[in-house]
Amino acid sequence: MSLGEFDLIRRYFQNTDKNNADSGVSHGIGDDCAILDVPDGYQLAVTTDSLVSGVHFFEDVCPYRLGYKSLAVNLSDIAAMGAIPKWVSLAITLPNVDQHWLSEFSRGFFELANKHNVTLIGGDTTKGPLSITVSAKGIVPRNKALLRSGAKEGDVICVSGVIGDGALGLASKLDNLKLHYSKPFIDALELTEPRIELGLLLSACASSCIDISDGLLQDLGHITDKSQCATRLQLDKLPLSVAMQKEIQANSLSQDQAYRYALTGGDDYELLFTLEASAFKQLQHQINQHNHLSSNPVKVTAIGEIVEKNEQKIQLFDQQQSVQIQGIGWDHFK
Repeated sequence: MSLGEFDLIRRYFQNTDKNNADSGVSHGIGDDCAILDVPDGYQLAVTTDSLVSGVHFFEDVCPYRLGYKSLAVNLSDIAAMGAIPKWVSLAITLPNVDQHWLSEFSRGFFELANKHNVTLIGGDTTKGPLSITVSAKGIVPRNKALLRSGAKEGDVICVSGVIGDGALGLASKLDNLKLHYSKPFIDALELTEPRIELGLLLSACASSCIDISDGLLQDLGHITDKSQCATRLQLDKLPLSVAMQKEIQANSLSQDQAYRYALTGGDDYELLFTLEASAFKQLQHQINQHNHLSSNPVKVTAIGEIVEKNEQKIQLFDQQQSVQIQGIGWDHFK
């Protein structure tokens, strides 16, 4: 039996597994608009991302993973602002009604939503080429949001997790790059973990923050532009995964290629941030305490420092030797 638009919404996008008692949703799906209660003393953080078939994901991607990632990339933006994720809306355009595909897509979407207590409050469904647009909303204490504009000379530049794996996963599929073992990189590309808890820790100590979606160098450039500063990065400090290091050892990847994926590849969705050196030591202590209690431990690595503004916004060094690299990251229109 063919399903209509409202049947699709009721069957696949009304999350009956979630208890909405404390969601802050006065009225959700079922009216022309959702009505939300923003707590006193908080501001609303809003972000929107679109994922288009053939541009942001392969047509044969696992629908569970696509549902998961379509929310994860938005929650990563919320994390970068030091906000608490609360609500999300979803607009999906479908070429046809594939009930298995929809069931798996919604399973991936809601698994991540439930993990972070995020409520789907509405959206739209239409027919056409496959595309997904998600708008996530979070709350942050008034005037306490993390911005890109607060970095200052002497601050340490840090990054969470490991970088470059997502870009390497994309290259293994797009360019048929021959790797010793590609699964960890495909997983990094399709099952990224938004750093919500870390973002909340950073809200108390970081001077600037951004999530890495378009490549470390390009996103760091946004911080230098907004903060009117320059940076000095150490390539030998970049946190490369054990899987990537094994590929280097197996000669399926050179050290220079690994650096390029880490610096310009994108699709990491890790947090790139700055803070005072003394605050970094305290943050490491807090993270160690968090990791003892968490099933999803995270690490942070210092990779450079903010320096006085000069003509060269980002200076790269490897073992104190100055180096140059071509290209800075992903651009949709280049």
